[in-house]
Amino acid sequence: MGKGTSVGGGAPDPAFPLLKRAADEMGVRAWAVGGYVRDSLLGRAHPDLDVVVEDGRALELAERFAALVGARRPALFPRFGTAQVTWGRRLVEFVSARAESYTPDSRKPFVHPASVEEDLARRDFTVNAMLMDFDGNVIDPLGGRTDLVRRLLRTPQPADVTFSDDPLRMLRAIRFAAELDFELAPDLLPIMRRLRDRARPPVLSVERISGELRLMLLSERPGRALKLLDDGGLMETLLPEVFACHGVEQGGYHVADVFGHTVMTVERAAELGPKDLVLRLAALFHDVGKPSSATPDGSFHGHAAVGADLAREALSRLRFSNTEVERVARLVLLHLRPVFYASDWTDGAVRRLARDADDLLWTLMNLARADIGASRYPDGTKLAELEARLRGVLEERPTRMRIPLTGRDIMRVRDLAPGPEVGRIKAKLEELVLDGTLPPDRAVLLAYVRDRSEW
Repeated sequence: MGKGTSVGGGAPDPAFPLLKRAADEMGVRAWAVGGYVRDSLLGRAHPDLDVVVEDGRALELAERFAALVGARRPALFPRFGTAQVTWGRRLVEFVSARAESYTPDSRKPFVHPASVEEDLARRDFTVNAMLMDFDGNVIDPLGGRTDLVRRLLRTPQPADVTFSDDPLRMLRAIRFAAELDFELAPDLLPIMRRLRDRARPPVLSVERISGELRLMLLSERPGRALKLLDDGGLMETLLPEVFACHGVEQGGYHVADVFGHTVMTVERAAELGPKDLVLRLAALFHDVGKPSSATPDGSFHGHAAVGADLAREALSRLRFSNTEVERVARLVLLHLRPVFYASDWTDGAVRRLARDADDLLWTLMNLARADIGASRYPDGTKLAELEARLRGVLEERPTRMRIPLTGRDIMRVRDLAPGPEVGRIKAKLEELVLDGTLPPDRAVLLAYVRDRSEW
């Protein structure tokens, strides 16, 4: 394989001298490959490093490298010819040059040794099929560097071959387009539509699918990822609840159907600061209850509750964690509350919102900002007013968000046994304190309970 061209700029990778020494001592040829090379050329950070090794000797090179850097012994995966070395906070993965393919009904690849040239040809995209030797020279037999300049995702082989070999590559194409702001080659979306039924279990594991969906949503351009999923026919396959929002018209301040509004809401959520997966998932699912809740007069009564159930079902199907599932469902259930805020809300209503949202309060407020921002809503200041009032009630001392009384206190004062009556009385007291009718004072509350035997 030819020498290639040198990479200008940046300091040499600290792993390269040690990798070169290990390879020279063993008499093997090896190169950095894949995303590391791509991102080095793009000037992007890519801390982990993939190394491809000739002649099936990846495991040996990993052992020697680990010894040189004083790392633990590598994690070895002989069946796939791969090994992983953890060096400080960095993962260095070694892989023997190989070819692999998937049968039509399997998620497990058939792997066999191959030349480095064959290994590159079986990779997903030309921009991920470049090598870098340990002197920093790039070897690019498939035109990946030109595609980087063109910001184009193109498959090394015909797209139907590349996507059939591993259908996850369809999702990776969309994810890379969203992460890197690249265009898809013209043949990719039509092939995705034709092969879309392969992008689901049992061919792909749920975990691989949900992993790519996470990365899409956390990318800089999650709205673009959603549009490409839809254009490639994969939205209907993987997120049917969201796909069902197509063509569901809505009036008022909305500027798009429910699907278009959903995409815009996710885009607005992504503009609000840190990469918050729960917020972006809630934006994705916040209106999925509308298709089944639509009435002839254009209303969507109860869509928040319906949507919370649908979000819970969808995210459980995709095997998101129980914590993520429940937090997203709670946000979907509550998402209309801040949107419907009006200045005539009582302080009690503001406190109830803070209580019901609990630790998701500010995430809920960002969801409301994204929701309103994806429409022509005329009052852009009301959420700022609500936020100021929320901060005011949260700063109240003593707090009215919790009463300084326990169920045991109520049982003692009223001579009650444990049971639903205790909970009913406690809930009534909480409402009275939230409304400002009673102070959050233990002695006052105990006397109030004692004096109202009719409760």
